[in-house]
Amino acid sequence: MKQTKGLEGDKESIIKFEFNPKDGIDNPALSLTEDMDGEGMGEPRFYLLSKGSAETFGFCLHEELGCRGHVIRQVELGGLAQRRGLQDGDRLLQVNGHFVDHMDHCRVVQKIKASGNQVLLAVLDGDSYEAAKALGRDLSQMLPADIRPRLCHITRDKSGIKGTFQLSVRQDGPAERAGVPQGSWLLELNGASVKSYSHAQLARKLKQSGSKVTLLVASSAVEEFYRLQGLWVTAALADTSWLPFKVRELHMVKGPAGYGFLLKEDDCSSGATGQFLWEVDVGLPAEQAGMKEGDRLLAVNGESIEGLDHQQTVLRIRARDDQVTLLVIDPAGNEFYQSIGLSPLLFFEDSDPASGSRTPSLPSPSGSPGLCHIEVGPKGPGSLLVAAANSIGITQVTSLARPL
Repeated sequence: MKQTKGLEGDKESIIKFEFNPKDGIDNPALSLTEDMDGEGMGEPRFYLLSKGSAETFGFCLHEELGCRGHVIRQVELGGLAQRRGLQDGDRLLQVNGHFVDHMDHCRVVQKIKASGNQVLLAVLDGDSYEAAKALGRDLSQMLPADIRPRLCHITRDKSGIKGTFQLSVRQDGPAERAGVPQGSWLLELNGASVKSYSHAQLARKLKQSGSKVTLLVASSAVEEFYRLQGLWVTAALADTSWLPFKVRELHMVKGPAGYGFLLKEDDCSSGATGQFLWEVDVGLPAEQAGMKEGDRLLAVNGESIEGLDHQQTVLRIRARDDQVTLLVIDPAGNEFYQSIGLSPLLFFEDSDPASGSRTPSLPSPSGSPGLCHIEVGPKGPGSLLVAAANSIGITQVTSLARPL
């Protein structure tokens, strides 16, 4: 992904996304019908773009002077975006189920970057976008609500059939506390699809999970939406507001003795290299801002540092003489996101950056799908798994361093 400055005096911001020219069968543009009161406006279109790690999505994202919205430009001929149906002048409305029209442009770019090699976009053609704006329409109302699966992490407390599995959640159990919706469909277990699992295989995998398990679940309505649109639901699309692992935002003003922490480069469990924060001095700005020993640094002044080396990261931190804003995650959260192969920055909107508290982005827990992390006790995760293939089977699931 490349960023290019516009002409002098222009507020244009251009972002380049990679595409995979050998990508599989193209998904056609997916749209929703809605009565626009006879105005003849177009409908939002949905595109699931998947690329190779060394390629681009094949379009640029602009913020242009005198042009409202996040504008799709420079759609590469023969590229992934063009083959899917993205058009020059389209306005970006959603990224992975998040409404982004009102967001700062850099924040939208960060969300796409953090999505990795797969991203779900919702767009509206330029003429319809301008017409809707002129009429004062709420563009978010043109999009379906509650289309995100939910990611849940369950931790145990002390208290033959192949097909899809449905969850029946026990009241006041760990699963309910972790945000698993009643009657939701189980899509992934610890990052692996359960689509081809038998009842016995699923039970064995749950047992092997030990005291903690992470589920990707979706309500019946959401599962049906993705199925009808021909889209594959993945954790990258999930609502993670119920997860206990949150990105934290630390704003620091440098004191006479500096910020009061040490930046170290170290290996992550995934094999990648990361930047970690250590030796947090008592009473200095870093500690006062909420920095903890072992926090992993994710972004500096709103820009991701994932992929940067130690020296490049230090230069980013020192770019402003007297202050800096860092996005960090604690060791447990870093280990979790490493285990599912996703960047915590992808889910930054699901967190309250000031406190790291849970801020559900969906109005109804019973209808909101996503990613859940559950700690489970001897009595099980507080849910029953129902084999939906026949609707009758029920099972109880029991280095370098710089001071800064």
